[in-house]
Amino acid sequence: MNDDRHSLDWLKWAREIQALSQTGSHYALNDFDRHRYQRLLEIAAEITAQHTRLPYPSLVEIYTSQIGYATPRVDVRGAVFCDGKLLMVRERMDGGWTMPGGWADVGDIPSNAVEREVWEEAGFRVKASKVIGVYDANRSGPLELFHAFKIVFMCDLIGGEARASEETSEVAFFGQDEIPTNLSGERTRPHHVRDAYFALQHPDCPTLFD
Repeated sequence: MNDDRHSLDWLKWAREIQALSQTGSHYALNDFDRHRYQRLLEIAAEITAQHTRLPYPSLVEIYTSQIGYATPRVDVRGAVFCDGKLLMVRERMDGGWTMPGGWADVGDIPSNAVEREVWEEAGFRVKASKVIGVYDANRSGPLELFHAFKIVFMCDLIGGEARASEETSEVAFFGQDEIPTNLSGERTRPHHVRDAYFALQHPDCPTLFD
């Protein structure tokens, strides 16, 4: 990403244009409309290529592969505590720390998805017990061009032991005043950590949402 990554209006516009193109193409009744929606897709790819290191042809391919009515993707994260400390993993991709989780797969039950992600990324068996919050999660990484919603689950620790994975290089528990400052992009933000600790300290608090 270029130095303007903190001013991401361009990404918002590109996402919206791509979504309009994808949905329009899905419902188009003739080739004339399909060509117009294809051009919208190309404009979205041009905008994204202008602000990232991704080549234009690859972006067209990524955007074209999205079919049907355009909807946000779903990211799940597990808040797992042990003796008041929060489980976090270190992403190999960028060296930042995050609550374990990832994209939900098609066909997943959300709670099963987060339980699987914690096991795969951290080596712990957990049981999802509560939804802490549902958040808007606009991503900005080079492979995360699409709008997403984030669901953070409170998860009860059942067993297992810390184990790194192909995606994670370290696994550790942190107290509230020990949380690493180098968080992994939009995967986990400071307010997600604060909300997780609030839910731990106030078990009857309602689910948060944007």
